[in-house]
Amino acid sequence: MTAPADDAANAAEVSALTSLLRLRAWTRPHRKAIIVMIVSASGAMLAQSLVPLIVGAIVDGPIRHHDTSALWPLAGLALAFGVAEAALFFIRRYAMARAALGIETDMRRDLFAHLQRLPVSFHDQWPSGQLLSRLTTDLSTIRRFVGFAVVFLIANTAATVIVLVLLVHIHAVLGLLVLLAMTPLAVFTRTFELRYSREARFAQDLTGDLATSVEESALGIRVIKSYGRRPQMLAAFTRDAQRLRGAELTKIRTLARFWALLEGLPQLILAGVAFGGVYAVAHHSMTLGQFVAFLTLYLRLVWPIITLGWLLALTQEAASAARRIFEVIDTESSILDPAEPVAAERGTTLRFEDVRFRYEGAQDDVLRGIELEVAAGETMALVGGVGSGKTTLTALVGRLYDVTGGRVLIGGVDVRDLRLDQLRHAVSTAFEEATLFSASVRENLSLGRAGISDDDVTEAIEVAQAEFVYGLPFGLDTRIGEQGMSLSGGQRQRLALARAVLGRPRVLVLDDPLSALDVHTEAQVESALRRVLAGTTALVVAHRPSTVLLADRVALLADGRIAAVGTHQELLAGVPEYRNLLAQTSEYETTKR
Repeated sequence: MTAPADDAANAAEVSALTSLLRLRAWTRPHRKAIIVMIVSASGAMLAQSLVPLIVGAIVDGPIRHHDTSALWPLAGLALAFGVAEAALFFIRRYAMARAALGIETDMRRDLFAHLQRLPVSFHDQWPSGQLLSRLTTDLSTIRRFVGFAVVFLIANTAATVIVLVLLVHIHAVLGLLVLLAMTPLAVFTRTFELRYSREARFAQDLTGDLATSVEESALGIRVIKSYGRRPQMLAAFTRDAQRLRGAELTKIRTLARFWALLEGLPQLILAGVAFGGVYAVAHHSMTLGQFVAFLTLYLRLVWPIITLGWLLALTQEAASAARRIFEVIDTESSILDPAEPVAAERGTTLRFEDVRFRYEGAQDDVLRGIELEVAAGETMALVGGVGSGKTTLTALVGRLYDVTGGRVLIGGVDVRDLRLDQLRHAVSTAFEEATLFSASVRENLSLGRAGISDDDVTEAIEVAQAEFVYGLPFGLDTRIGEQGMSLSGGQRQRLALARAVLGRPRVLVLDDPLSALDVHTEAQVESALRRVLAGTTALVVAHRPSTVLLADRVALLADGRIAAVGTHQELLAGVPEYRNLLAQTSEYETTKR
């Protein structure tokens, strides 16, 4: 009976090899190059295999009979095979580069596109380093497999079969003895594959963890330095690196043992071939030329045997990498375009009907039956304590998450009945955490949106009080670096706000967009925002009383429910919880009027 551990290993191997077979979807566009690659590699191997026969003919012919005139045709034939091998080698390398790089590029594009389609809930659960390692390290592993391992596994197998047939043809007994002596390799190879597959997967997962650690440390370098935690972070990184080193050394030890077998067994067989060949020549069952050809052919066989360990290691690593990649690709997006989308939303009234939401894996609902309506052109402030569900509620408008109960409607149409591109064109969002990209200011503002004019950009910059961009070295064309770290928190937030109001969207969702601004800049931004909000349906998460004053009405969110709705003055006068919430800020007295 197979042990449970072996069953798990076999299942994992089947899964990994199945993933390798699924790569065919990306190989089809490059099928011609792959065929040329395999045929040229096999042809080169065949040319190598035929040269020993010519050498044997030279020994039994021109050398034995001292006939130098007969040497030239055979030498010319050997030279022709050598030239053919060199030409085929060049063709293989060229075809390999085109096919392998093309497949890697296509896979990277498709994997990145799929990551963009997956919902925010997926990215909440997956460490970014694991995704990064799949997009880089794992795809490079597959490229090496396609460009080298798969070709030589086929070519070496073909060459091995041809050489074994020729060996048996030259001397049946010696040829069969070589074939029999190589049989144990099949058993050892199977054991190696099972063990190396597990070790390769473990090392690849650790590589993803280490990439996550590096990314987090790079993005959090200011926090690390300000708290003086460099030694602790270095110790944690070193610990992860040591674990990866240990995993890689374990792989190497397994591979080294297999290589030792692959190196040692052919040498033992060679000793037997040499002894048997000398005996056969001495007893006239083999000519000297046949013995030379047999010995030379067998030496040609040694190289495919020795490289078997490397090729199988690449195959197992590629199989594990393919399985890791398909773990992502096989994840289906839960937020998709509807089968029969509504042509367009009718108006901009925003309504939440008995909206409930629970994060995946959580036991309790974050939102518990939200009932709220924001009229067309109205600005609604959303106020609540920490953890009350404000940010979650705003994320439902643009379908960053889908409700687990109830409906969100824009213009009377369920947002799930609108195409995603249509919905996200109508709804624009500015988050509390301003995310910028390694691109120019202009590219960060437009994010590739079509139909954005220079006047639109200028107006958005003015509304967000982000005129500081004109003072940057190259103005709007200045690259602001990863995450916009070259800018202050307030500057990043103003650019994020400008991006949200660019083009005057019909529905605007602002998640505490002014939290990083100083009092003077906040007042200027609020003044400019009033002009934009006048004709836009807006839902604004507010933590500051000054932001509340931008709204026509205020909704108080408590314990996942709407506790009260009214104007600022009405809630201030009649809802103690609202009054207490505002009293926690130093601005309370200035807004109580």
